[in-house]
Amino acid sequence: MISVLDEKLWFPKVENALDDGLLAMGGDLCPERLLLAYSRGIFPWYDGEVPLWWSPDPRFVLYPEKIKISKSMRQVLKQQVFEYRYNAAFEDVLNGCAYAERKEAGTWINPSVIKSFIRLHKLGYAVSAEAFFENALVGGLYGILMGKVFFGESMFSKKANASKFAFITLTEQLKNAGIVIIDCQVYSNHLKTLGAEFISRKKFIEIITENAGVQNRL
Repeated sequence: MISVLDEKLWFPKVENALDDGLLAMGGDLCPERLLLAYSRGIFPWYDGEVPLWWSPDPRFVLYPEKIKISKSMRQVLKQQVFEYRYNAAFEDVLNGCAYAERKEAGTWINPSVIKSFIRLHKLGYAVSAEAFFENALVGGLYGILMGKVFFGESMFSKKANASKFAFITLTEQLKNAGIVIIDCQVYSNHLKTLGAEFISRKKFIEIITENAGVQNRL
């Protein structure tokens, strides 16, 4: 049975989630609720008016030290095709992700989500990584940085390899900053090729409980 959230800041135990990971519905997207959710291995994802909250098992993650870089991407990095910037164009990245062309119709990044993540950005939790080409933003990604954990949210690309470049470069930056795990949430072949893997929800929550308690400002 799915829990229905109210104005109080709470979530049911993740063990109550359905087989597909759906845990609860309702509530709002205030910073306090979002940070509570992420700290407990829960994230919002929906395409209607009512927020849906998820905690899938297993969880798709990337350990920064395990990232895989193909020969072609090594050439892109070596040739410095793109310029990397960190947290320099957060709102542009957010909108780029919201309006990116996708195989599936629609987007969960609606105006309420955009407003909420801008608030988290101003609080220092939501960050972005960008790829620029000829001084124009052509790709990037954003997510939540809490302690030694990066919770990835979405990425977009207007030029081949742009988002992959931003992700690889960010991962190296996160590794150097001591980040222990990148949450990719759910499976994608794109991230699998970069080294992402499944781990149990139990193990994931153990990792974030130990490492996501203190904010880490890069």
